[in-house]
Amino acid sequence: MEFNTKHRKLSKSKNSVRIPASTKPRLAKKRIVTRKRKCVCLPENYSVVEFPAIWNELRQKGQLCDGTILCQDNISIQVHRAILSAVSPYFKAIFVNSLRKGQPEEREIVVDVPSYYMNLILDYAYSGTCKVTAENVECLLPYADQFDVVGVIQLCCQFLLQELRPHNCLGIFKFARCYFCSDLEKKGKLYIRQNFARLLKECSEFKSLSYEELEDLLRDDELNVKNEEIVFQAVKTWIEHDLENRRKYIPSLLSCVRYGHISYNYFKTKILQWQPVMDDAKCQEALYPAVVFLTVLDSRPETEADLNDPLARPRIPYEILFAVGGWSAGSPTSFVETYDTRADRWFLSIHMDLSPRAYHGLCTLNNLIYMIGGFDGSDHFNTVRCYDPVANTWLERACMYQARCYVSVVAHDGLIYALGGYNGRTRMSSVERYHPDKNQWEMTTPMNKQRSDASAASLGGKIYIVGGFNGQEVLSSAEVFDPGTKQWSFIRSMISPRSGVSLIAYRECLYALGGFNGYSRLNTGSTTIPHVECYDGDTSEWYDAAPMNLTRSALSACVIAGLPNARSFSYLAKAVPAAGADQAHHS
Repeated sequence: MEFNTKHRKLSKSKNSVRIPASTKPRLAKKRIVTRKRKCVCLPENYSVVEFPAIWNELRQKGQLCDGTILCQDNISIQVHRAILSAVSPYFKAIFVNSLRKGQPEEREIVVDVPSYYMNLILDYAYSGTCKVTAENVECLLPYADQFDVVGVIQLCCQFLLQELRPHNCLGIFKFARCYFCSDLEKKGKLYIRQNFARLLKECSEFKSLSYEELEDLLRDDELNVKNEEIVFQAVKTWIEHDLENRRKYIPSLLSCVRYGHISYNYFKTKILQWQPVMDDAKCQEALYPAVVFLTVLDSRPETEADLNDPLARPRIPYEILFAVGGWSAGSPTSFVETYDTRADRWFLSIHMDLSPRAYHGLCTLNNLIYMIGGFDGSDHFNTVRCYDPVANTWLERACMYQARCYVSVVAHDGLIYALGGYNGRTRMSSVERYHPDKNQWEMTTPMNKQRSDASAASLGGKIYIVGGFNGQEVLSSAEVFDPGTKQWSFIRSMISPRSGVSLIAYRECLYALGGFNGYSRLNTGSTTIPHVECYDGDTSEWYDAAPMNLTRSALSACVIAGLPNARSFSYLAKAVPAAGADQAHHS
């Protein structure tokens, strides 16, 4: 869906409702004065309104009508003035002649609106809804705004919100801003920040942004970019679209790039050798601080960039990694560590309202973290705790039917599955799933194999589980569950047996990482370590990330994306880097 962002706004300052010549002509030139309303385009408690069916029945049969609307295309529509006035203060003011006290009420009005759009507005007036489509929304919303029909404005904004895509988000954002739909505008801007890399590739309107709009976007701490090379590429793409007229903006836009997060080689070969930079002394002058900063950093490879330097200021991470609980210094912990992916820093906190435990399951659903089962050194738990990272609170949830540590947990299709595990006596094949809206667990089809310390993932509408330990041997077998048929089936086994494995769904593939094959650790080391590695799917390479603050085993981790308070978990909110290895404990 494309939007014409150059359209002229239909102004309420001019009365576009034409009154027949039989009435006083001066009325057509007077303004309908309406007080400025608070934006209601996307209310939190939005729901479709249900109007009495008799209203539409009377309209369709043309019964009891007491008013006429003559449309732009000379089509007359019979209406009930009271019903139309109930949804539109604008039409009420016209029908009752509020600007001409004591004069007879109007029964016929003329509007500069095609009958198609007038009928859509009447559909809403009589039934509480109307059909909004990609083809009509661009005109329907302005007409609804012109006549102050809030319900139709809300329907249009709900539709546009659902239609937000990288290729059209700029158009929708500008459209919302043009018609003062501030809630939709805010959500549109959030979508633009969160999907900037795809927007850069897919949105043709990007090159038509104004300089001010682009600068505002690129300076935003919450711009979601994997690296600052993307920011430079955005500058380059926009400038080269109209080089002669935009050349003057290069020095200012270059300062939007945070060079402390760019490799020296990329800076030297791609930025300093960009022809407009080589041709302009002002551009070279603007880049001089970055040259010094990166040259010093490159000459000292063991030195980390000073994140307090403006050139290395990290952006707010879009994804936050949470590592919860685990076993440390001979006992379970209630520690929670969060990882800032943009600053490559871990931050440690103690949650006093969280009971210490290890060997638990962890997953996210609807921006909440669920901690399931586990073991504290003496008890095996069937309890479930839920963490709200926005409110920073832990709450108890319904207990499972069975106690489970070494449990495999996965969220799928709005439900949480707890698979297998160890209850203190046996390794289990049983499976239960949790309905968050009902706060209830239910038993479902058991697996073909008993599995504890296995790992599960959701991919392509199905649930997969691999590896684990059955009490006698480490398993290489794998199974898949079809929620539609509620059947488990074996799939091809892994090459290596693995317990303590991590199964990850990534780019339509499953990855089984690490674990214990019964004899040795698989690429993990034989002792508990705080080391962290990251995988780059674009280069198919692993690289070291910052180590955690606490050395621990038997922890669980999960990632939440798009938190509204992501800043509070970021380096920028913490002011100084978290303490390093001197705070770590060894188990």
